[in-house]
Amino acid sequence: MAKRYNRIMLGKGGMYADQCRQEGFIGVDFLHDVNLTNDISDSWKEFNKVHIPIWMDRHPGKSKIAAGLSCAFLWTVCKGLQIDDIVLSPNGRGEYYVGKIASGYFYKEGDILPHRRKVDWFDVSIRGDEVSPSLINSLCSMGTCSEVTPYAQEIENFISKTYKPQIIGNNQEIEDASAFAFEKHLEDFLVRNWKNTTLGKNYDIFEENGELVGQQYQTDTGAIDILAVSKDRKEVLVIELKRGRTTDVVVGQIQRYMGYVKDELLEQGQTVKGMIIGLEADNKLRRALSVCQNIEFYRYQIDFKLIKDGTRSMSSTN
Repeated sequence: MAKRYNRIMLGKGGMYADQCRQEGFIGVDFLHDVNLTNDISDSWKEFNKVHIPIWMDRHPGKSKIAAGLSCAFLWTVCKGLQIDDIVLSPNGRGEYYVGKIASGYFYKEGDILPHRRKVDWFDVSIRGDEVSPSLINSLCSMGTCSEVTPYAQEIENFISKTYKPQIIGNNQEIEDASAFAFEKHLEDFLVRNWKNTTLGKNYDIFEENGELVGQQYQTDTGAIDILAVSKDRKEVLVIELKRGRTTDVVVGQIQRYMGYVKDELLEQGQTVKGMIIGLEADNKLRRALSVCQNIEFYRYQIDFKLIKDGTRSMSSTN
């Protein structure tokens, strides 16, 4: 299996990052009193099926959405991460510690983050202001775990201390300004400005204890970009964002996510709806959506302008 890269939050705001680095481990505290040494299945779905009821019993009044996310993060740290996978952990001071998974799961009863993996930490820290905008967006995603494997080369450059800041030269062109902006910013922009959008009038992104858990919500078939719920709590909305022109392949993808929500997360009386957001839809997507009663398509629009402010150089006035 190819090496993967994950951002792991070690306590709220990275409060335990220094201790974890000093003692050589990462960990989580979901179901902190349950020793999982002989109770971690290879299947995330099977693990959730067993442990979601346990989590909900310990957190009365919480939703299955929160339970599913907590158990998914627990499984990922305990079982999903493989030996030699790379982890990046924020220390709360604008830096990320970088290390390599060095052991399987072990349980440290009565201590912080008791569900643990040994980690060999590198003698390097990455500052948030040193990385590319797209990587920092991924590193700042919500939740305990966030996969950043697409940025493996950039991270490896830091590890080997060969990193050089990316400079955009004057001879480069923006071939598709809308797609370029979406790659780095659309999801975060939509989340930050949610209440001011049409969707924000009828739906709320899932939150638990004031923290958004509905952005990049993990499922057993991938991550849902945004998971929201209607104001009356009767409808769960699955949103999939796509850059550029959107084709019919995304229909199968969002249906898989909706199937997961239906089977694993819906409370009694709730239904699930899908929404695809893209720059434009091709004819294949329109045909596919014409027979999907519970999936809608929305276009996003970005206005990119260069405005001359009238300032002239000194040489032009001489």
